[in-house]
Amino acid sequence: MGGVQARVEAALARCLPGADGIPQRLHEAMRYAALGGGKRVRPLLAFAAGELSGAAPEKLDLVACAVELIHAYSLVHDDLPCMDDDVLRRGRPTCHVEYGEATALLVGDSLQPRAFELLAGADFGEPTRQLEMIALLAHASGSRGMAGGQAIDLAAVGKPLEQPELELMHALKTGALIRAAVLLGALTGAPLSSQQRAQLDRFAKRIGLLFQVVDDILDCTASTATLGKTAGKDEAAAKPTYVTLLGLDTARAYAEELRTEALAALAVFGDRAARLTQLADFICHRRF
Repeated sequence: MGGVQARVEAALARCLPGADGIPQRLHEAMRYAALGGGKRVRPLLAFAAGELSGAAPEKLDLVACAVELIHAYSLVHDDLPCMDDDVLRRGRPTCHVEYGEATALLVGDSLQPRAFELLAGADFGEPTRQLEMIALLAHASGSRGMAGGQAIDLAAVGKPLEQPELELMHALKTGALIRAAVLLGALTGAPLSSQQRAQLDRFAKRIGLLFQVVDDILDCTASTATLGKTAGKDEAAAKPTYVTLLGLDTARAYAEELRTEALAALAVFGDRAARLTQLADFICHRRF
C-alpha cells in the first residue's frame, strides 16, 4: 500500500499544473486539494485490479490519477457551504476555507477535466478500449453516478430512507467511482473473459457499498483527529446513514456480509486476486 500511495502521490504531482504557472492561485489550490493526504483507496484498487490483467504500472499511474482527480474535485465541492459545509478535510482546512469559495469552485471545475485529459492523452494501445475507459469514468462521475448520488443525498436530509433507497444513493454517490477505479485498472491490461469481468464488476459494486457502510460506522464511532474530518457530521445534519437505519451492531454485521460477498466474487481469479482481497479486508476493518 505504501509503495502505491507514494507512487500515486508523485504521479499526481507531475500531472497537475505547477503552482508557479498562471493562474498561480488556482494552480496552488488545485495542488492543495489533490496532494498531501488521503488513503488513496481508489488508486490502490486500480493498481490491484491491474494486476489481474497484467497492466503496465506507468499506464496504471494515469488511470489512478484520473480517478483520484475526480475524487478530489468531488471532495472540494462536497465541503462547500452550499453542500455539506465542512471546514476540515484530511486533517487541514478545507479548500474553500483556505482559498475562498470562488477559487474552490474553480478548483473542482479544473480537476475534473484534467482527469479526462489524462485518459484521452494516454496511449493504451487500443482506441476502442480507451474510449470505453473515458465513457466509464464520465458515467461514474455524472448525474447517473457520483453527482446524482450527491443530489439524492442533499434531498434526503431529515427524511427517513428505506434500505434499498439508501443503497441506491450510495451506489451512485460513493460506489460508482470505486467501481470505475476497479474496472479501469483491469481495462488497462490484457482483456478479461466475460465471466471474469462480470465477477470483478460484482466485487467492485460490493466493495463500493462496503466502503460507505464503514464510513457511516466511523462517522459515529471515531474521533475528528482520527478521521481527519469532522466526526458526527452526518448525524448532526440529520442525514440517513446505515447506522441510523440499521443500528451500529447490525451495520457492522452488514459490513462483514458485504466483505464476504466481495471476496466470493474474486474466487474466479485465484491467487492473482490476493491484493484485492487484502484491500477488501482493509476497507472493512479500517479505523479512519
